[in-house]
Amino acid sequence: MLTRAATNAFNKASRPVFRFRGCLHTKTATGIRINPRTSARAASTVTLPPTSNDRDLVAFFDAPSGSSVSSGPSTGIFGHPSLTSPQALESIAEAILQRAQLLTERVLRAPQSRSEMFKVVKNLDRLSDLLCSVADLAEFVRNAHPDPKWVASANNLYESLSEVMNVLNTHVGLYNVLKAIFADPELFNALSKEGQETALVFWRDFEKCAIGLPDAQRNRFVSLSTEILVLGRQFMNDELRVRPPAVIRAEELDGLKDRGMGIRLKNQAFWTRQDLQVYPGSLQAQMIMRSAPNEEPRRKVYMASNSSTQEELYLLGQLLKTRAELARLVGSQSFAHMELIGKMAKSPENVRHFLDALMARNRPNAERALLNLSKRKQEHLHTPSDPTIQPWDRDYYCPPEPPAPAVPLPPLTLGTVFMGLSRLFKHLYGVTLRPANVAPGQVWDPDVRKLEVVDEDNEVLGFIYADLFDRRGKPGGAAHYTVSCSRRVDDDDEPGDYPSAEAWSDPRLAVSRDFGMIHRMRRRGRDGVYQIPVVALLCDFTPRSSTTGPTTLEWFQVLTLAHEMGHAMHSMFGQTEYHSVSGTRCATDFVELPSILMETFLTSSRVLSLFDIDGKLGIGHKSNHDEDPCHYIDTHSQILLAELDQIYHSEAVLSSSFDSTKALAKLFDSRSLIPYVPGTSWQTRFGHLYPYGATYYSYLFDRTIASRAWSKLFAENPLSREAGERFKGEVLRYGGGKDPWLMLSSLLSAPELESGDARVMQEIGNWKLENEGAIPNRY
Repeated sequence: MLTRAATNAFNKASRPVFRFRGCLHTKTATGIRINPRTSARAASTVTLPPTSNDRDLVAFFDAPSGSSVSSGPSTGIFGHPSLTSPQALESIAEAILQRAQLLTERVLRAPQSRSEMFKVVKNLDRLSDLLCSVADLAEFVRNAHPDPKWVASANNLYESLSEVMNVLNTHVGLYNVLKAIFADPELFNALSKEGQETALVFWRDFEKCAIGLPDAQRNRFVSLSTEILVLGRQFMNDELRVRPPAVIRAEELDGLKDRGMGIRLKNQAFWTRQDLQVYPGSLQAQMIMRSAPNEEPRRKVYMASNSSTQEELYLLGQLLKTRAELARLVGSQSFAHMELIGKMAKSPENVRHFLDALMARNRPNAERALLNLSKRKQEHLHTPSDPTIQPWDRDYYCPPEPPAPAVPLPPLTLGTVFMGLSRLFKHLYGVTLRPANVAPGQVWDPDVRKLEVVDEDNEVLGFIYADLFDRRGKPGGAAHYTVSCSRRVDDDDEPGDYPSAEAWSDPRLAVSRDFGMIHRMRRRGRDGVYQIPVVALLCDFTPRSSTTGPTTLEWFQVLTLAHEMGHAMHSMFGQTEYHSVSGTRCATDFVELPSILMETFLTSSRVLSLFDIDGKLGIGHKSNHDEDPCHYIDTHSQILLAELDQIYHSEAVLSSSFDSTKALAKLFDSRSLIPYVPGTSWQTRFGHLYPYGATYYSYLFDRTIASRAWSKLFAENPLSREAGERFKGEVLRYGGGKDPWLMLSSLLSAPELESGDARVMQEIGNWKLENEGAIPNRY
C-alpha cells in the first residue's frame, strides 16, 4: 500500500537475506474504500456502559493534558537505558556485533558436541534476533526520529549492518552446520514443528544467497545484492520522481465544476498573464482531472503525470535486469521464481492462475461499468456513438468519492477510535488497550503515546508506541514497525555463548546484554517464558490544536489505523518460540490477512456502534452510500499492475531487446479495458516494484482470503468471541511458524486447501470478494 508511504515501504526490499530480510517487517497501509455488506443479524448495535479505561483512552489521545511522560528517572528511546544520544547507536552496534561473533563461533563449533547440535536452530535464531534488534531499531529511527543527527547515525548503522548480513548470508560454515541438521533425522525430528519451519526459513535464505556456489560466484552475489540496494533506493527517491508541470491555458478551464479553485486558477493566469503550470500530484492537478469538462487540460495533466525521463527508465531497467541476473546466479529461472520460494503462491505460474481467475470474475462487472462511463461521455460530448474512455476520463465521469463508513457516523476523534478498537479487541480476543506512562527520554517526540495490551487477567501482553501525528520531516503514510518480537527466552542458554569468564565480564558485552532486556518484562507462555513484543505505529494525522480541539479522523484514516492495529495485534498474539517466525514475520502473501480483515470489521454497523462511548451519538443502521460500480474498473487496474509486476520480474528482462515501456503497452493493449496512451511510461511511478517485486499480487490475494474468512466466521456475528478466538488460535498465534496453507485450511475447515497448488490458487481467484467493487484508494 504505497504512494505516499513509498519511503516507508522500501525498507522490506533493502534488507539482506539472513533473517535481516525478516527483521524489517514494516507494514505500510492506507485506507480501503469500503461499502457496506452486513447481514440482518449483525445490524443491531451494541450499547456498552463506558468503563474507566474507555474514558482514559479518549482523554489519552484527545485531552490537552494527554501527555504520558512521568516524573521518574530519564532513560533512552524505547526504554533502553543507554540509548540517549545518536552516538549510543554506534556503541550498541559494536557490542551487538561482538556478541554476534561469539554466537557465530558457537554455531560453527557445534559439530564437536552432540548436545550443541540440538541447539543449532535455536542459536541461529538467537543470532538473528540479536542483529535484528539493532537493525529494526535503526530502521525505525531513520524513518521516525525528528533529529537529523539521529537519522544520520541510524542510516550509517543500517549500512554497516547490511554489510555484516551479506557476509552471514554467504557463510558456508553456518550453512554446513544447518545442513547437518537436515541430514540427521534424530536432530531434525527433535525440533518442534515450529522449529522445523524456522530451520526451513534459514535453509531457504541460505539457498537464495548462492551458498552452494564457488567463492567467486558468492562474491558476485554480494556485489549484485549491494547494487540492487543502491538502485532500489535511487528508484524510490522522491526527488527523482518530480515531474515537470503541465502547461494549461486559462480558457481551457472554462466550465470547471470546482468553481472556487477554478476561479483562483484562472485569476492567477489573468493577473500573471501567463499560462498555468500545474504540477502532477498537486491539488490543482487532482481538481482538473475530476472537474474540467474540457478534455484537453485533463489530457495534459495525465501526460505530464505519466511521463518519465531517460534516466528513470534506465534506472528501472537496471534494477530489473540486476535482479534477474541475481536469480540466474543462484539457479532460478527468474527473480519471480526465486522470490516466491517460501511464499503461499510458490511460483509465478500459480500467481498467474490466481490473477487469471480473478480477472475473469471481475471483468464483466468492469466492462459494464466502463460502458456506463462511455454513455456519460457520449451525453456530455453529444457524439453519435459511445466514445472510448481514455485514462484521463476515469475521474471526470466517475469522480472518486472519499471512503465513507457503512452507516452515518458523527465525527470520530482519535481517542474515540482507539476506544472503539479496544472494545472490539475485548469482544474478539479478551484484550484491551490501556494508556501507559513513559519515562523522560523514552519517546522521540512529545506527542508519542504508549499503550499496553492487557488480557483479562490484567497481564501485559505487549506494548504499542503510537507516533500518529504529522510533523516536519516525517515521512507521509502509515507503517507498522517491529521493535522487539515475542520469542521464548527461558531456554536461551546464554552463558554457553561465552568461551571464558573474562568474556562474560567484558563491559562491552554487558552493554549488549542490557540492550536485549528492552523492557525487562517477560510473560509465562504455553510452554515457557516469552519476551514481551514491542511495536511502533506511524501515521500522519493532523495534531490536536488549541483552536480546533482533538484530532478528528477522516474515514480513510480510521481504516488506516484499523489496518495498522491489525498488524500490531498479529505481533501481540504471535507467541512463538523463535524470533524468525514471530508475528508479522511470515510469508509476504499472507501477512496482510489480519490487517485487511480488521478493516472489514468496520463494514459492520454492530462494530461501529462500539465507537459510541455512552450510546448517545445516534449511530444509525442505514447504508451511507451505494456501491460504486466504477470500483470494478479500479480492481481490474490492480490486477493489471500485479500482472505487470510478474512480467517485469520474469526472465524476459534479460533479453537485450527488453523495454519496460513496450512491455507495459503490450500488456495493456491485450488485457486492459482502457487503452494505453503512446508516449506515456508511468511504470517509473509504480513504487511497489522495488519493495514488493514479484509479490504485488499479495494485496489482492489477501483481500480475497480475508473476504472468505469474514463471511465464514464473522459476517453473522462480528463480535463473536468464539470466532475471534478461532482466528487468534489458528492464525495470529503462529506468525510464520506454521505453513500458511495449513493455517488457512484449518481456519476455514477446508482441508482441500492444504496443498496450495495451482488448482487451489485458481479456486481462490474465483472466491467472492466482500465489497467486491471496492479497492484500496492507494496501495
